Amino acid sequence: MAVPDHAEYELVGPAPEAPGAGHYPYRTKARKAALDMLFEADARGVGALAVWAERLRTDENPVRELTTDIVHGWAEHADELDALISDCLVRGWTFDRMPAVDRNLCRIAAFEVMHTDTPDAVVASDAVRLAGDLSTDASSSFVNAIVAEIIRRKGDTAPAGPPSHI
Repeated sequence: MAVPDHAEYELVGPAPEAPGAGHYPYRTKARKAALDMLFEADARGVGALAVWAERLRTDENPVRELTTDIVHGWAEHADELDALISDCLVRGWTFDRMPAVDRNLCRIAAFEVMHTDTPDAVVASDAVRLAGDLSTDASSSFVNAIVAEIIRRKGDTAPAGPPSHI
């Protein structure tokens, strides 16, 4: 059926959103904001706390408490957490080779798993969701494997070594 050039259409329902642009729950939004800050710090070569302070001064929206906790917590434990993530990579992968979004999602997840009482499954689920929405096609699986290894090591007293399955 041909549609006349002068036809008008009424939009029924909300406009479709881009993949990953859906509405995030509060805690996921806070993690996404922390990701933005860690990513920016990485890209600019400045400290995460400097980016956090800048956002605090300039953002129209207040910085969420969870975002602050994550950024400050990661900064406090950065060397330990980055070493843990590095230890979870298989041979051939280095920390610096990781896509920046994946690296910073793993930093957030590692902090929350190791230093908060947030359930591990919640941390892993959000990290995987954000990786799928914001990074490469393979990032969900990659981040999932690293976060799962971090969770395993949290409860494991065995000596650390690179896993063979990531």
